Amino acid sequence: QVQLAESGGGSVQAGGSLRLSCAASGSIFSINAMGWYRQAPGKQRELVAATTNGGSTNYADSVKGRFTISRDNAKNTVYLQMNSLKPEDTAVYYCNAVIRLTTRATSDYWGQGTQVTVSP
Repeated sequence: QVQLAESGGGSVQAGGSLRLSCAASGSIFSINAMGWYRQAPGKQRELVAATTNGGSTNYADSVKGRFTISRDNAKNTVYLQMNSLKPEDTAVYYCNAVIRLTTRATSDYWGQGTQVTVSP
């Protein structure tokens, strides 16, 4: 079927930067949208940023001006450049993709999650 492979998480000090990557592979016909969500301990999963195959983007208010989502359609990969990180950005970050399979069915897929920890 489809796999989403995430990379790039880690630990940084406040003000630092990290870049997350998520590559989709498998029986992919097309990818409608890709994005990043995060979940901090004791909190609900929330949208961080998303992008459609048309190039439009959407960001959570808390990350606007600091995070940038981009996509390489040829590689079925989405990136999240995170700058000026704050301790409140600490969470597990999940990649999400809405994918149309070669069977023409459309499904929602999630990565396994990558930990981002920002120390004061």
